[in-house]
Amino acid sequence: MARVRTIWKGSLSFGLVTIPVRLHQAVDEKSVSFNQLRASDHSRIGYKRVAKIDGEEVDYDDIVRGYEYAPDRYVVFTPEEIETLKPASSRTIDILQFVPLSQIDPVYFQRSYYLAPEEAGLKAYGLLASAMRDRETVAICKVTLRDKEHLATLRLRGDLFVLETMYWPDEIRDLTLADFDIDELPEPRPQEVAMAEALIDSLTEDFDADAYHDEFRERILEAVEAKVQGEEVVVAEEGGEPAAVVDLMAALKASVEKSKQERKRSTAEAS
Repeated sequence: MARVRTIWKGSLSFGLVTIPVRLHQAVDEKSVSFNQLRASDHSRIGYKRVAKIDGEEVDYDDIVRGYEYAPDRYVVFTPEEIETLKPASSRTIDILQFVPLSQIDPVYFQRSYYLAPEEAGLKAYGLLASAMRDRETVAICKVTLRDKEHLATLRLRGDLFVLETMYWPDEIRDLTLADFDIDELPEPRPQEVAMAEALIDSLTEDFDADAYHDEFRERILEAVEAKVQGEEVVVAEEGGEPAAVVDLMAALKASVEKSKQERKRSTAEAS
């Protein structure tokens, strides 16, 4: 079995119970990235740390950390000062309360990690997992990662806990229609609502994550392979501009009919 790299070790605090745990990345991002090259010879572009005031290069040992409290005005902190300001949760995930997952707006979720038990904490880990599974609840926690304290949720995915870091409430932008100069949404007619609900019903099925894939990344990787093999990359022509929807009801009816036909075709192919 391939080893999973541990990115953090500490303990999960549940009342007076302490469970030794370790944190692992839950996501392996596969976005395509490009390097910047010099056009003439494809050599890599490098970057230097320079002082903006005179353009001179600065050694890493001469760099300090400063907080800009006013334009071009800074207070400087030493590493020792920053260390003393770190929160107590730097090595402990503190469970603060339990709540129904439905009460948490998904906009708060930031990044996911698997939380695995150490050998000494297997029994307590399993006990907490069993109790939370029976009550269908998630835990609200505090944890410090990379010198930043996070609010987080702890939930079960199979037999493993997933720690989901969250944005703090004051980091969420609370916008309304008025922020976009819109007074209110037009009131739909009852028959339009009924047709929209019919379209939703026709497209409703169990979620299958494997049915979706990153088409842009796949096209990029295919183009990379083609270039490596010396082939020409053919640029597909873009389709025309989408036609403006004039009759909403007609568009909904056509959408429902199209969905029905596609579902019939998928069922026939499956059989």
